Amino acid sequence: MTRRCFVRSMTAGGAALALGQGALQAGVTPPDFASAAKTLSEHRIVRMEARQLQDRYPRFVGKNSHLGAVGWGGGYQVRRVITDQGASGWGMSHVKDDVVAPLIGRSVPNLYDMEQGVSDEARAIEIPLHDLVGNILGKPVYALLGSQGPTSVPIYSGAVYFDDLEPENQPRGVEGVLASCQQDHDVGYRAFKLKIGRGFKWMPKAEGIQRDIDVTRAVRERFPECRILVDGNDGFTVEEFIAYLDGVRDCDVYWIEEPFLETRDDYLKLREFMRTIDCRALIADGESCPRHPPQPTEYGGYEVEFVDHLYALAAEKLVDVFLLDLGTLGYTRWRHLMPKLKAAGILASPHTWMWTPRPIYAAHLAAGLGDVAIVEGIPGKAAGIDYSAFTFANGDLQMPEAPGFGLGLEA
Repeated sequence: MTRRCFVRSMTAGGAALALGQGALQAGVTPPDFASAAKTLSEHRIVRMEARQLQDRYPRFVGKNSHLGAVGWGGGYQVRRVITDQGASGWGMSHVKDDVVAPLIGRSVPNLYDMEQGVSDEARAIEIPLHDLVGNILGKPVYALLGSQGPTSVPIYSGAVYFDDLEPENQPRGVEGVLASCQQDHDVGYRAFKLKIGRGFKWMPKAEGIQRDIDVTRAVRERFPECRILVDGNDGFTVEEFIAYLDGVRDCDVYWIEEPFLETRDDYLKLREFMRTIDCRALIADGESCPRHPPQPTEYGGYEVEFVDHLYALAAEKLVDVFLLDLGTLGYTRWRHLMPKLKAAGILASPHTWMWTPRPIYAAHLAAGLGDVAIVEGIPGKAAGIDYSAFTFANGDLQMPEAPGFGLGLEA
């Protein structure tokens, strides 16, 4: 089945029914659209302020199969949007001031529609606008989206890289990965995504695959109650990945991410082997694409052909979870895509690495629209951001009833 067939299967009536059911599930009532639009019409954007923030991870993050060490955390730009009524919202927005300057003076409903999200011209400030609208209406973003998912959102640590190979002058081996998992466990995570594929670039092939196996088995033994996800960053052939999976067949792997370049034949081979060993892991794919279009498509920075290929794989049950990047696709486009995925029986998990506000944005999509298997978490903080509204319970991120995204920004 193609993407277009999936789109046709999503009816307006079904969407409305899901909205009503979800509101009861999450316990936070979505706003009345007509009343909300009237309230928003009283606000006009009069000022925007951009600033730079810097994340700090709790540890040095190492390599993955293709790339060198990540380091201690990345920098990024955020922007606060202020209205003539004194309301404000903020969020990541990487463009220069002159790109968004024409939006000053515009009314909020001219840029943001309660049912559709932001207009095309306002995509550069779509995160700040969602936060602003939530603050004006006194609703969390997930309520703006319909409150269709649970407010206890499964989340994993996405920061467990090849820490066995660090530091380069005195690598710690498997204990280095276990130490990273323990650090994340101590702050509340109960699921870890392990980077694998050491044999692609950093170790001899056979030795690298064996180290991937040893790391996975060691984490399973040390943390028997936790979920294990694995991510190859396309660092294997199908034969190599099957050799790895055979070595961890009793480790109850929850999730397999981008083991190799996504081809139908290779995924058919993988699925057949998974059946022989009774491996029920989800297969997640779609973060990385070979080319980006010169102009945004209906999928933002992803080519339509690439997403159509994912749909085709999903139609054959070869891919379970779409991983399109949160920023590359765009927040509003994710709002439009997720109901279509849900109707097609495909799970979602927007890719969030590597900036700490992005898991919060993705968690609001999960609580707002449902259909998210698990969210990629990023341990760490940026000076100037207040994350205190968010807590862990049994490894899940608890979504607060605070308005907007629930993240504070120091003046």
